[in-house]
Amino acid sequence: MKSVVRAATQDAPRDEAPYTLDEEAPRVLGFWDQSAFWANLGVSLFAFSGAYTVLAPDENGAAQLPITAGIVAMIVGTVLGGLMLGLAAVPGARTGQPAMVLLRGLFGARLSYVPTALNIVQLVGWGTFELIVIADAARQLYDGVPRWAYVLAAGVLTTVLAIWPLGSVRLLRRYVTAAVMIALVYFYLQLLREPLPDLGAAPGSGTQSWSLFWAGADAALAVSISWVPLAADYTRHARSARGAFGAATVAYAATQIIAYVLGLLALALVAGDSAQVYTPFLGVTLGAWFFAVFVLREADQSFANVYSTAVSIQNIVPRADRRVLAVALGALITGLALVLDMGDYAGFLSLIGSVFVPMLGVLAVDFFLGRGRRGWNLSAAAPSRWGMIAAWAIGFVTYQLINPGSVGGWSALWTDLRELLGFTPQPWTSASLLSFLAAGLAALAAGRIRPSGGAAATEPVTSR
Repeated sequence: MKSVVRAATQDAPRDEAPYTLDEEAPRVLGFWDQSAFWANLGVSLFAFSGAYTVLAPDENGAAQLPITAGIVAMIVGTVLGGLMLGLAAVPGARTGQPAMVLLRGLFGARLSYVPTALNIVQLVGWGTFELIVIADAARQLYDGVPRWAYVLAAGVLTTVLAIWPLGSVRLLRRYVTAAVMIALVYFYLQLLREPLPDLGAAPGSGTQSWSLFWAGADAALAVSISWVPLAADYTRHARSARGAFGAATVAYAATQIIAYVLGLLALALVAGDSAQVYTPFLGVTLGAWFFAVFVLREADQSFANVYSTAVSIQNIVPRADRRVLAVALGALITGLALVLDMGDYAGFLSLIGSVFVPMLGVLAVDFFLGRGRRGWNLSAAAPSRWGMIAAWAIGFVTYQLINPGSVGGWSALWTDLRELLGFTPQPWTSASLLSFLAAGLAALAAGRIRPSGGAAATEPVTSR
């Protein structure tokens, strides 16, 4: 334990992320650095394989959205998700603190450990998924190497990038972003030359139905929301809050839309068979070379997850060295990726949305309209704020009642409760939007209740 929990004997370089929470975060990322970072996160292999969750958000796949409806749902969900991501980016830029430390001000120091633990679990899951996706995609390129070797190589690359996170962000801006944009343009030109099926019809065997529009939009939004509890980990290094908001909102949404539309077109070409979604990319001239750009670039997703997991752990153990944590976490997700498969991807996204969409609603209201305007107490002694926890719970319940997801007994529990209450969600109801609003309104009401004691809201901001 002493090798992990330690007082830093040497501070991090001024152009790199601090090793512990005791050190001040350098403000070295300009607008274009951040734009490149978020733009690359918006282009993911998940956008291709996960495009099916937008077209077929129904858990049994009996009904599907037409391709055109899926494109519109994806655009709406991604734009809303980009705006939410921008809201989550601003507090980090203004305070210089990482995401989970900000939750000390929202919920109190000890209560912030609950969402921190949830975030650690979801980040480990995402990091593992990313290595699996990289390995599976690499096998599509060349199957002469065993899967475990690809997983190990991706795990090592992920760990190295996570040890030097700000250097990795600058590397993305200088070299990777241009290569990704060229590959996207090339595949658009190639796929649009193919004889596409009727885009007004569902691509698979399911029944065509526009009634799933908001469910599809929520599926796209959930991917954006998965980055919300990480945003401040990077925007704490931004030179301005305005630049942080603009880069997160515009760059991420724009590239995710571009990638998702490309994925939907690929699905149309393979009649909605998500297992064959990579085939159209690999079947065109030079397709393997350009697809390799996407495979290599996917490592920035796994590195972001590993680095943010390390920073999240520091909210609980402030003097833990993030470099040691990154190595340990890189080894953990590599081991998990060697023994696990993708599992229930859609169900995982639904659970992420139900947790972090309402949390963002509470955070945005309290930071921009409530106590955060006067300055949150971010110290280790920040008092508990049960009213904000209650507001978060209200939003979580709202989401689950509208969209209980598809994770076994968990989904059945909420479906039974919904029947007991006599509640039937309408096709136009969006779990994400309504849970965000419910949590935000509850937070606004809770914020008007004067605290009976505890530290003042205007105490100096600190993370020690």
